[in-house]
Amino acid sequence: MSCFNYEKVKNPLIFAENRKEAHSDHVCYASMEELSRKKTSFRYSLNGLWKFSYAKNYNSAIKGFEAEDYDCKSWGDIRVPAHIQMEGYDVPQYANVQYPWDGREQIEPGEVPEYFNPVASYVKYFTVPEHMQGKPIYISFQGVESGMALWINGKYVGYSEDSFTPSEFELTPYLKEGENKLAVQVFKWTASSWCEDQDFFRFSGIYRSVYLYTIPEAHIEDIQIRTLLDDSYQDADLQITCKIIGSGKVKVTLKDGEETVLQAEEMLKKELTILENVKEPALWSAEEPNLYELLFEVMDESGNIVEVISQMVGFRRFEMKNNIMHINGKRIVFKGVNRHEFSSKTGRAVADEEIIKDIMTMKRNNINAIRTSHYPNDSRIYALCDKYGLYMIAENNMESHGSWDPIIRGEADIETAIPGNNKDWEPMMLDRVNSCYQRDKNHPAIVIWSCGNESFGGTVIRDMADLFRKLDNTRLVHYEGVFNDRRCNETSDMESQMYPSVEDIKAFLAKDRSKPFICCEYAHAMGNSCGAMHKYTDLTDMEPSYQGGFIWDYIDQSIEKKDRYGNKFQAYGGDFGDHPCDYNFSGNGIVYGGERDESPKMQEVKFNYQNISAEVSKDKVLVKNKNLFVNTDKYDCVVLLEKNGKLVEQAQLITAVEPLSEKEYPLPLQIPAYPGEYVITVSFRLKEAEDWAPIGHEVAFGQGVFRIEEEKKPITEPLTVIRGKLNIGVRGEHFECMFSFLNGGLASYRYGGKEMIEKIPMPNFWRAPIDNDCGNKMMARYAQWKIASMYCWMDPEVKENPNLQEKEHSAVITFYYAMPTTPVSKCRVSYEVFGDGTITTTLFYDPVKELADMPEFGMMFKFNADYENVEWYGNGPSETYCDRQHGSKLGIYKNKVIDNVAKYLVPQECGNKTEVRWAKITDNTGKGIMFSGEHLSFSALPYTPHEMENAMHPYELPQIHYTVVRVAKQQMGVGGDNSWGAKTHEEYLLDVTKPLELKFSFKGIV
Repeated sequence: MSCFNYEKVKNPLIFAENRKEAHSDHVCYASMEELSRKKTSFRYSLNGLWKFSYAKNYNSAIKGFEAEDYDCKSWGDIRVPAHIQMEGYDVPQYANVQYPWDGREQIEPGEVPEYFNPVASYVKYFTVPEHMQGKPIYISFQGVESGMALWINGKYVGYSEDSFTPSEFELTPYLKEGENKLAVQVFKWTASSWCEDQDFFRFSGIYRSVYLYTIPEAHIEDIQIRTLLDDSYQDADLQITCKIIGSGKVKVTLKDGEETVLQAEEMLKKELTILENVKEPALWSAEEPNLYELLFEVMDESGNIVEVISQMVGFRRFEMKNNIMHINGKRIVFKGVNRHEFSSKTGRAVADEEIIKDIMTMKRNNINAIRTSHYPNDSRIYALCDKYGLYMIAENNMESHGSWDPIIRGEADIETAIPGNNKDWEPMMLDRVNSCYQRDKNHPAIVIWSCGNESFGGTVIRDMADLFRKLDNTRLVHYEGVFNDRRCNETSDMESQMYPSVEDIKAFLAKDRSKPFICCEYAHAMGNSCGAMHKYTDLTDMEPSYQGGFIWDYIDQSIEKKDRYGNKFQAYGGDFGDHPCDYNFSGNGIVYGGERDESPKMQEVKFNYQNISAEVSKDKVLVKNKNLFVNTDKYDCVVLLEKNGKLVEQAQLITAVEPLSEKEYPLPLQIPAYPGEYVITVSFRLKEAEDWAPIGHEVAFGQGVFRIEEEKKPITEPLTVIRGKLNIGVRGEHFECMFSFLNGGLASYRYGGKEMIEKIPMPNFWRAPIDNDCGNKMMARYAQWKIASMYCWMDPEVKENPNLQEKEHSAVITFYYAMPTTPVSKCRVSYEVFGDGTITTTLFYDPVKELADMPEFGMMFKFNADYENVEWYGNGPSETYCDRQHGSKLGIYKNKVIDNVAKYLVPQECGNKTEVRWAKITDNTGKGIMFSGEHLSFSALPYTPHEMENAMHPYELPQIHYTVVRVAKQQMGVGGDNSWGAKTHEEYLLDVTKPLELKFSFKGIV
């Protein structure tokens, strides 16, 4: 038995022992029949239940468990693949910048925690399948976090680190007939963990698949495929380089569907290169992901087929031309997302259906690129990006944010950066670059390699970039961290920054155009966010050197958990007793955790990322085709005419706008000459079904809104005013209302004999803070407006308060309020009551010089929760805000009140609708109340802003008793340039340089 020296775990120079060389991720089959079934006899899965023992550190782990005669069969079971933290051992821990052991143990780089550093001991008993016996046997661990030692039958086999690429070992010399004992010890934190400080949940264990595999006597061990397009992008040299074991020959066939494009036969040799010219191949791009099948049939010396390999090939050329990135000769724009490999149910052990759902959702929403933040993902997603068409920045496993953040703050010397200039870390990091490249090199979706993320600068990372270039001259290399350390600026082929403002980008490019500019992270989508995102996407149309960006990020990193009453919720950092942690900073997705459904933010993303724009005027439309390779005639163009939200007419428009061109078309329908509000929508839809969407799926749209004014009929129904001692009453045929002197407002509104309101409507200047508000300290700046919303009182300085004015067909009751701001501010609310039950409400505020703007300017109502149905004519269908409404359509929509509570990890402002003309809430019999006005903001939620603000989880919200309606002139924008200081853009704040007035009406419905 060989003992394992635990000191290896602490040494950055030791990261692999006896591990096989990294190679391409192709799958070998024994026959064409196996290939057709996608089931290979060369592999034998070891996934399933393993025997397991947990220890909180190495000293308390069971010693000698790996021995052949140590019986582990009485141990408990654990699933493989899975994180131990998702199987009941240790707990998930979410940390962003800080190292997960910070404040628990004081250690230096290269050292590992000793007191708490979980060790997972796994054992699998197995018998080599009969068809694999007598052949060389290897084992592949597709992903183990973060270090692993391996034994078979008590013999030490090897050691490996790097959590995100395969670790493979040969087992042949150690195997025996009958039952074998495989033992693995997994260390949560190793020396390499200093370079795995990504912004994610911290897990450990065997979390990707494990399998045995064998190889035939003649075997292709590694394949490198390159498609070398000529300068006209017409013809290509197909270059195939293979590493071979054994002798014989190989037949290579390139197929386009069932059609054979070319065929070649070569004798096998250790390193084999095949070069064939392909005439006019259909090119691969995200818009047209044309793939060919490259079939390898390996024959032994007797001519028998012993191995079959199918590799998909995409002909494309990615290059830098005149300091601009190009795909197949055209300037590329990345409309991307960062994507953590994550499931709320299983952590980073993501199921097939979850990965596929991600890809389908991205394609449906015009996302064309993924950055694999910040490590190699499971191989499955690369193949899907090839198939469906998504560009990829393939990121190497490196982030040491916690080591360089103190340098930025001036608390540490520049030489403390990891890996920095420290040559002790270079072999490990170069090994990771090689593993990243070798596994994924044949995927056409990958256009850029990335050294990693947020690890400062230095010569080690520069050398990593150089190794990528040495291994692959057909792609570019990315690394953002040089922005913080320009000593090795040549590390990155493009200028890449995180969260710059649009003005910052413009200013940078005004001084330096030597490289193209991308935002490897932007539009921080934490909670209710993505406001003003359009400024970035608009810039790609105006500034050639700005070539897009990658939203941070795709999915909320949250973990399904149950509250004390057994109800499921999405948990975040700190919910597991995990400290240090960064709480809900993991919730930055444009899709929710849980079922991976689209959040309301996706509506804006889809529009901003669409490749066709339609600028609609009254009788024509200007169509701009931003696609690089696809004509608009690929899509049906449907023109819809709606009047006051209802469809009047629909017609087809035949368009044929070439890529990167524009053309104006007359509209195929006319706006009638009758009064009303008319909306023309020009919609581009799929003519044919795609795997990711059905026929008719909308890929792009534009809208124009046109109004022909009509004369408003006066309300002349009679009414009666009752002047009480402490109340003013107004009565009509079907309604009565009461205004209270004592309580200061509309105390009662009965319509059709039923009391409608539950509480006096009051001015509201507050919203439940969103994550971006918390990050920029909005609550501290605007706290007075929260107090004003909660505690305003009738102004004692106004003698006639309330004031009653009787008109011919109406009565106006005005209340004057003072608010506890410094200095005291004032507002007034007037209710003009008409005989049909309509009450026109006006809120007026005369700005006070010393007081800043406010989160919202509106009125808040409380109704019974039975009014659970919402219908509105305004922007939709998802929630909208003044800086996040470009992707909405003006129309009539309906849902339930509870549907408007977005599933953000922390309850916060949500559910708002902009440009509302009318909205109504009703019970299930149709009774309710309707609000109307011009360009209103409107929301109907089960909670007040204050109730939502007081909850850190959905289960902390109170039981639902009310429907809370807020009608506003405006709510400030949500912002989202970042979530740790960036404020809402000034043009999306309320303008308090002049008086504010909100006017709307409401009336009962029966």
